[in-house]
Parts: sequence; C-alpha cells; structure tokens
Amino acid sequence: MAVGDTAAGVARGKVLATGFIGPDAPREEDLYKCVHCGLCLNACPTYVETGLETESPRGRIALMKAVFEGRAGVEPGVTEHWDLCIQCRACEAACPSGVPYGRLIEQAQAQMRPRRRGVLGRFVAWLAYAQILPSPRRMRAVSAALRLYQRSGLRALVRASRVLRLVRPLAEAEASLPDLSRPAFRASGQVYPAQGETRYRVGLLSGCVMPIFHGPTMEAAVRVLTRNGCEVHVPAAQGCCGSLNLHGGDLDGGRAMARRNIDAFLDAGVDVVISASAGCGATMKESADLFRDDPAYAAKAARFGAMTRDITEFLASLPLDPPRAGTPGRVTYQDSCHLVHAQRLSAPPRALMAAVPGLELVEMEHSDRCCGAGGSYQITQREMSGQLRAHKLEEAAATGAATIATANPGCMVQFALGAREAGLDVRVCHVVDLLDEAYRREGA
Repeated sequence: MAVGDTAAGVARGKVLATGFIGPDAPREEDLYKCVHCGLCLNACPTYVETGLETESPRGRIALMKAVFEGRAGVEPGVTEHWDLCIQCRACEAACPSGVPYGRLIEQAQAQMRPRRRGVLGRFVAWLAYAQILPSPRRMRAVSAALRLYQRSGLRALVRASRVLRLVRPLAEAEASLPDLSRPAFRASGQVYPAQGETRYRVGLLSGCVMPIFHGPTMEAAVRVLTRNGCEVHVPAAQGCCGSLNLHGGDLDGGRAMARRNIDAFLDAGVDVVISASAGCGATMKESADLFRDDPAYAAKAARFGAMTRDITEFLASLPLDPPRAGTPGRVTYQDSCHLVHAQRLSAPPRALMAAVPGLELVEMEHSDRCCGAGGSYQITQREMSGQLRAHKLEEAAATGAATIATANPGCMVQFALGAREAGLDVRVCHVVDLLDEAYRREGA
C-alpha cells in the first residue's frame, strides 16, 4: 500500500486500524520512503550474519508497515526482529531513498516499551533509564561502588564463589564489565585555558560512559584541545546526552536529558560543542529533529545541533599544530558506526593519525562494519554481539597491528573485551589518545 492509498482510504472514511499509538509512532511518510531495493542488505551486520530478510532493515521496515496497516500487532513475533537491530545505521548510508531508519527504529522501540513482558526486564529498564542515566550524582555513586568492587578484592571473591552463575545474565554482564578508569573525569564547571593565544571557546561534553570508563581519554581530549588554541569549558549542569534512552525507546526521557544539555551549553556561551563519543555526537547533532514538534525548544535545539562537532572532526578542520614527536607502531582503525554512518565522517580520524610521525595506519577489512557494541546491545543481545565482536577481532588481528583505535566508548569496551577473550596482546584506544601521546613525547 502506497502513501497515497493510505491517505485516500482515510479521506473516504476508512480509518486505518494501525497497531501504533501515540505521537512518537513511526510516521507514514518515513515508512513509505523505503522502496525495497535491497541496497541496505549487505550493509546490515545482522543480515550478513544470519542471511534472514527479517533481520535486515528492509525486513524490519516491512514489519513496521504491517503494524501500521493493521496486518500485525506489536507482539513478540514482530518485536524480536526489531530488538536484534544494533541501530548502527549503516543502512542509512547505503540507502538511495533517504529512509530515516534510525528514527524509525527508535520509534518502534518506543512502541515496544509499554508492552514488554517480564517484571525483571521492566525493572532493569526503569532503573537504568529513569533512575541512573538521568542523574549524574547517581551515575557517580554507581561507578564508585563498581570501582570499589573491582579494586577491593571483592570481585575475586565473588568470582571464586561462582554465586553469579545462579543468574546467568548477571554473570555474563559482570564478566564483560571493563575496569573502571581512575580517576574518573567529572564535569564541575571547570575551564581549561588555551596554550598560547585563545582561538576558540569550546564546550566539552562529559556525558555518562566516557568519564567513568575512559577518564584518561577525556583528560587527553582536554590537553589536545588546549594545545590547539581552545579554551575548554566543561559545564557542571550537563549530563548524559540521552542517546541510550532514545535507542531503548524512552523518547520522553531522552528528550528531558537533551534539554538539560541544550540549556547547559547554550548558557555557557561557547562557540562549539565538542563530543569525544561518536554516539553522543550523533544524537546531539540531530537535536533539531528530536524537538521539531516542541515549540519551546525547536529553535534552541537546532542551534545546539549546528554547534556540535565530533572531536576528530573539529581538530581535523583546524590548522592543527602537528606533533613533533612520534608514536611509532602499526595501528588499525575501526570506524565507529555513529561517526561513519550517522555523522558521515570517515576522513577526519584518519587525517589526525596521519599527522602523527611514525604511526603506520593499516586498514582492516570491513572497518565500517559494526563491532556489535551498540550501547546496551552487548547485554541485551549477547549472542549476536559476541559473534560480531569475534569477527571484528579476527579482522583486526589480520592487520598485525599492535593498536586498535576507534572513536566511541562502546567500541573501545567491545574491542577490549574481545581481545581479552581471544588472548590477543593488543591495545585499544581512542584516536585522540594517539595524538595526545605524541604531544607528550615532545618533552621526553
């Protein structure tokens, strides 16, 4: 059924018995942009793994259309295929029709939330999306407790007791948890002066995952920015960008978190807003779409989105102060999905690595295929996440590189876990870490 057919049916008084409800339901004009050409198939990691039409973007959109047209309901036989989507958005880059698949799958997830079964699953989602992620104070408390657990000897005791094996999902989640960085990076309203002349006043997103798991990378980002003439502001009023909530279908919660960051950074009076997390940056850049129906925030969101830059994008656009010392060694690069597919940025990270003397970049096969991280996907879809992770580690190992660089915290956690599982002696880092190390070697 085409868009015109649907509209004509409504005009004749035949109200469509759609299974979608609410203002955040998938929109008709988005659904029917898909012409089922199939160019998305081989870009989709879950289709490549399974070969199943239902695990492709085209297949998932067909299911959305079936629900929209009243031929199917939001039920397990449908939603299990939406759930297996990583939301990497590789299909968007391949699509000639401009289907906004990222928006569609988030809206489909929103339809699933109130209908999910299982008390435990609903409780965990409520705890994460409504209680922990929106509160920087609670995030710090949880991270402090986890850090204590890891460093006090309690972790070794718990693992030795095998008590976690009684609850398999909990045991798997605990085993995949990376060591939390120390110290964590904290947004407390600090301002870092530029080295030399101030050319730019930039706001730096701290966010939720990066400061806890990769605090040293956040410090490296500050040093690289100040070295290149930036006065760096880290507003205390900021928090999580809301992307994890949005991907999980909590659109209202994600918007509430986005509003806080929009206000915090616009009030800071900075010229540019910088994110060192590709997933966060993609969400922030798309703020205008998120708030297009909100008259109070539409204009502010559009301004905020236009100000946002990934750190590699921003640095590569500058007359970069090149490092005069090297970081010798062979490095391979994993394109973070929300950088290469959502933000359409592949050249900037490579340009920064090319500026480091002695660094040899060796491209891995399928560098732009998802590693299987996908935010909470590592927990909710462990089998598929593990398959994708194993394939990516094989491709990275084939390059002979001693270092895997990427541009997103989820990818860093995923590759570190994969290297640990495979027994590979390989380092995983952010692109900005390599640049920072080269700068710091100048004084050695």
